[in-house]
Amino acid sequence: MSALSEFHLLSVLAQEMNMRKAAERLFVSQPALSQRLQSIEKEWETKLFVRSQKGLTLTPAGELVIQFANEVIGREEKVKESIGALNSEVHGTLKLAVASIVGQNWLPQVLKKYISRYPQAKISLMTGWSSEISKSLYEDQVHIGIIRGTPDWKGVKIHLFKDSLYLVDKEITRPEQVLETDRPFIQFKSDSNYYQEIQDWWMRQFKTPPKRTVVVDQIETCKQMAFNGIGYAILPAITLNGAEKDIFKIPLLDENNEPIERDTWLLGYESAFRLKQVRAFAELIREHVEEGGN
Repeated sequence: MSALSEFHLLSVLAQEMNMRKAAERLFVSQPALSQRLQSIEKEWETKLFVRSQKGLTLTPAGELVIQFANEVIGREEKVKESIGALNSEVHGTLKLAVASIVGQNWLPQVLKKYISRYPQAKISLMTGWSSEISKSLYEDQVHIGIIRGTPDWKGVKIHLFKDSLYLVDKEITRPEQVLETDRPFIQFKSDSNYYQEIQDWWMRQFKTPPKRTVVVDQIETCKQMAFNGIGYAILPAITLNGAEKDIFKIPLLDENNEPIERDTWLLGYESAFRLKQVRAFAELIREHVEEGGN
């Protein structure tokens, strides 16, 4: 299987575009890596990478070979998964794409249970925005996506939990007080319908935009700024673990005086659920939710 190891080497080089970093990832010395690359290029009878002080650059031939190598590696993973599915134990890599807010606040306890119960299984995890998770599912890069909001999905779709939205601040105890404060409304960027829900609530409630706003990239930054009294924010309950001190949490209500809530869903294709590591993860999540782990 020397060809497979060579493909993995080329794939790592193409990801790092740096001999030192690639050597560290592959646990080999730079001279040894350089020698192996020269040998591979000799087999292909062409230069695959051009070296410079800034790092590596792929040649046109290199781009074709890397594309082929990644396709072979992808097929190798699928064959390994199929072989693993034949065994009684849970093996293989569980590939997850998860909304960042879920990955930071809810998923760790689930993964802890999964790793403990299935020590032979491996986990590949990416976090990001909902659009990125949907893209990774459509392109078959992951087995399962966990997404916020109400996704339009034709495959397996399992509802995990709801959590309410709160106006969070160190001073404000009633929603109408936001019109009196000079401190800013702190918001975090989102590509889901979360932002629109907040806008709709705000205009129903106040009929006028906030006096001042601060927009940050990450929800955790938004949360810490609110907790430190810089301004007020609207945050989902999933980010509030009860340990915060001297913080007022005012629930957001819709036009029917009902709490405004966010849904979290598990998504995947039927084919992925034929894999034992995926089925095991889905079953463990159901247990976790039924036990009140939300």
